[in-house]
Amino acid sequence: MKKMLSLILSLTMAFALAGCGNGGSGGASSSSGAGSAAASDAQAEPVELTVFAAASMTETLNEIAELYKAVAPNVTLTFNFDSSGTLLKQIKEGAECDLFISAGQSQMNALDGTLKDNADKNPDGLDMIVTDSRVDLLENKVTLAVPEGNPAGIESFDQLAERLKAGDVFLAMGNSDVPVGQYTLKIFDYYGLSEDELNAAAVLTYGSNVKEVTTQVSEGSVDCGIIYATDAFSAGLTVVDGATAEMCGQVIYPAAVLSGSQAPDAAQAFLDYLDTDAGAAAVFESVGFTPLG
Repeated sequence: MKKMLSLILSLTMAFALAGCGNGGSGGASSSSGAGSAAASDAQAEPVELTVFAAASMTETLNEIAELYKAVAPNVTLTFNFDSSGTLLKQIKEGAECDLFISAGQSQMNALDGTLKDNADKNPDGLDMIVTDSRVDLLENKVTLAVPEGNPAGIESFDQLAERLKAGDVFLAMGNSDVPVGQYTLKIFDYYGLSEDELNAAAVLTYGSNVKEVTTQVSEGSVDCGIIYATDAFSAGLTVVDGATAEMCGQVIYPAAVLSGSQAPDAAQAFLDYLDTDAGAAAVFESVGFTPLG
């Protein structure tokens, strides 16, 4: 009899405890579904993402990275900022990269497998990006910027072209293998200027990326420089003119997840955040980018 009573008591306590557990979880599920999701995110496995991005995105992506910590606290972002041409070379040489953001279409085209039969756009026939992930993320503007006080009195691209022909102005521009330099060469073509002749006249100096060109203008070592609107803003430089699409085309920043990424889902999630989040868009817009998402 004692054994029977003990068994009944044990079963009664077990059912009572199970009932309490079910009741507690039911109450929580009705009021904290989002909280459970957040907890799940917080407990997610740590992920390290390496993002290769055009140098002109340095300030904005560092700011956005701080915002993203609240969205994905398990994700650590490491940025590699440089000219898009240099970044492309590093990727082709096997550098680890999860997400690539270029300041020009040509650098992304060179990795796009859908273009591997197009020798002009993808000369090496590479297939290194997740093609479905590719998006046009941002638009920038090419501008003519001058040092503080504008000592040379530069007023416009039209005037710059005339003074370059006359040989009485010193211009900083990007190398021909980086997007800002390629846009500058298109401006030269628009005005009928020859880069070789301008070099012979010693009126040009170069930077390996847009930040180097910007620094030359900021330090006053040149009369003016052709840089992006966003870099002029970040450096506090005076912009005297902006290039039209007729002069150099649109300045579009494509982005894509690399097919060799060790964390493609996390890379896609960060790209989606850059492309659609209002907070990220506000950061981009604050320096002069136009989000295209």
